[in-house]
Amino acid sequence: MKFHIVYDRPGRLRVRCGPGAFTQEQGYGIAALLLARPGVTEVTTCPVNGSVLVLYTGAGRAAAVEVLRGLDRRALPVGEARDGDSLRQVDDLFFHETAKLAARYLLRKLLPWPVRWLLTLRQAAGYWKEGASSLAAGRLDVAVLDASSIAAALLQGSWRTAGSIMFLLNFSGLLEDHTRRRTQTALTQSLAIHVDTVWLVGEDGGERPLPMSRLAAGDVIRVRSGSMIPVDGTVTGGDAMVNEASMTGESLPVHKREGSVVYAGTALEEGSLTVRVTALAGESRIQQIVHLIESSEGLKAGAQSRAEHLADAIVPFSFLGAVAVGLATRSLTKALSVLMVDYSCAIKLSTPIAVISAMREAAAHRVMVKGGKFLEAFAEADTVVFDKTGTLTAACPTVEQVLDLSGRGEDELLRLAACIEEHFPHSMARAVTRAAQARGLRHEEEHAEVEYVVAHGVATTVHGQRALIGSHHFIFEDEGTTCSPEQAAAIEAAAQGRSVLYLAIGGSLAGALLVSDPPRPEAARALAGLRRLGIRRLVMLTGDQEAAARAVCRSLGLDAYRAQVLPADKAAVVEDLRAGGRKVIMVGDGINDSPALAAADVSVAMKDASDLAREVADITLLSSDLEELCVLRRLSRGMLDRIGRNYRFILAFNSALLALGVAGILPPATTALLHNASTMAISAGSMRPYLPALGRGGTGDRKEDLS
Repeated sequence: MKFHIVYDRPGRLRVRCGPGAFTQEQGYGIAALLLARPGVTEVTTCPVNGSVLVLYTGAGRAAAVEVLRGLDRRALPVGEARDGDSLRQVDDLFFHETAKLAARYLLRKLLPWPVRWLLTLRQAAGYWKEGASSLAAGRLDVAVLDASSIAAALLQGSWRTAGSIMFLLNFSGLLEDHTRRRTQTALTQSLAIHVDTVWLVGEDGGERPLPMSRLAAGDVIRVRSGSMIPVDGTVTGGDAMVNEASMTGESLPVHKREGSVVYAGTALEEGSLTVRVTALAGESRIQQIVHLIESSEGLKAGAQSRAEHLADAIVPFSFLGAVAVGLATRSLTKALSVLMVDYSCAIKLSTPIAVISAMREAAAHRVMVKGGKFLEAFAEADTVVFDKTGTLTAACPTVEQVLDLSGRGEDELLRLAACIEEHFPHSMARAVTRAAQARGLRHEEEHAEVEYVVAHGVATTVHGQRALIGSHHFIFEDEGTTCSPEQAAAIEAAAQGRSVLYLAIGGSLAGALLVSDPPRPEAARALAGLRRLGIRRLVMLTGDQEAAARAVCRSLGLDAYRAQVLPADKAAVVEDLRAGGRKVIMVGDGINDSPALAAADVSVAMKDASDLAREVADITLLSSDLEELCVLRRLSRGMLDRIGRNYRFILAFNSALLALGVAGILPPATTALLHNASTMAISAGSMRPYLPALGRGGTGDRKEDLS
């Protein structure tokens, strides 16, 4: 395919192939080919002029040019839209529709007067029909007010005023539609299934990992405790409790057994299932997500819902005001000046735009928010509760030492631990499997079904003996494993503040894995930033040992911590804080954090969180940087501040217009023009970026008791 380079600077290359060189879908395919090459970091294609923009590092330019030169225009690849492509399509549609609206408005001025007159009446009929429908349903809402304003302008003979009103109302409608589409797209992406690999069950009962992209209808997969079910299917074996809240809204888990139907996007809380695939994720889940978003009022911010109710509640007062002014002044002109100005349009439109702008900016910072109400709760919170492992500590803990306490050998113990842990998506489990890979240890499936035990541990059976791996509480208190004084002393001497995973076989302690899990490099900065942004209390909860928890708490300057905490106890701590009047943010990543995430006012899951944690959480970080919490705090507070400023401006400006209209200083046409222009201006202003204009405030550091 022929192309020419139109821009070429280090890190950025733009080529143009000409209009019609490829379709939208082929553009996605070209982008996918380019992104698969080393050094290419981002690709944007535009089928209108055949433009391809490539951002790259290192040798990415040469790789990109090689791909482009190798394309055959007669057999271009076809691809699917990525998240950024979907959002860009929404924006492109908005700008295209806006340009068409402006062109129609300007061209109409060139038409003969009788034609303009007929077109204005035809357009006005649509507003009158909508207003009549509201009246027939017993509603006196914004639609009735709009229809009345247009009719009043035409009765006065002010055709230009009526046309301007309808143009501004059309543009406001485009803004509202754009906001709704943006909301649906952003939320669909945040709720979409992100499963890369599934465990395929063979005819012999063995399991092997399989990329999600290669899964087909009729395949049988294994889904274990704490994982998201990635497809629609029928249970062929096993017994489990499945959380279907994402599909049905029912918070209580549902019992699933052989013959039961399970749905993509639901989370398996306890047990294990084998599932025969009946519909893949792209064929089932996405449509239900869209329906959920469109029908759910619960995702709106409280400020947005209040704005919508207030807007409709103000309309009767606008009519009463117009009638009162008309009777008092005997002037139809002054009465129309009141009717032409209302508070409701700007209030109803600017608030959701402010909310979606904040959500869009959060997405640009790789933070996905499931609804406006969660941003509002994040802004109002005064306490943050953190999980330790994988949240405050490094996302990549490492096994530094294996203690052999049974004579089996370090490699054998690590091999067995990796065999058990590889089924679970938690940072500590990944640390164990990485350590085994680093030593070149391979394992066969020698164990029975692996069971995640909610009390912070994993259990299975190996050669007829019960094998356990987990925390001190799980191994010794819950399972009653024996540990000699010599073994305890050896572990204590070796630990030195490191986290310990205990491995028990046949009721006796077999060994311990010492895991180095230092705080994330940015953790201290993130916590200090949250304090400056009004968070008064920082708490850490962990199932880890006291020594490791205390070391992290001291290094980060937390207000309080709890060590060796069970999942139910984490939720109880969060509920106690809320009962004490605090508004709580819970940040976690593991299966065991899910009860606490659900109990908080607003919950945040880390990038590498388990499927269950991401399903329960209201907000998901798509990067591993804790400082994104500060970004989100600034965004959410900025959103509420902007909504408040909008309210004050709308009240002051429209009150001034009403006063000038009643005084006869401004005619109805001018008040209508200024009112609608201000609505557009404040709506456009609500779309401005938040972060550049925000300062940073704080409350001082305060130490308080956990209670």
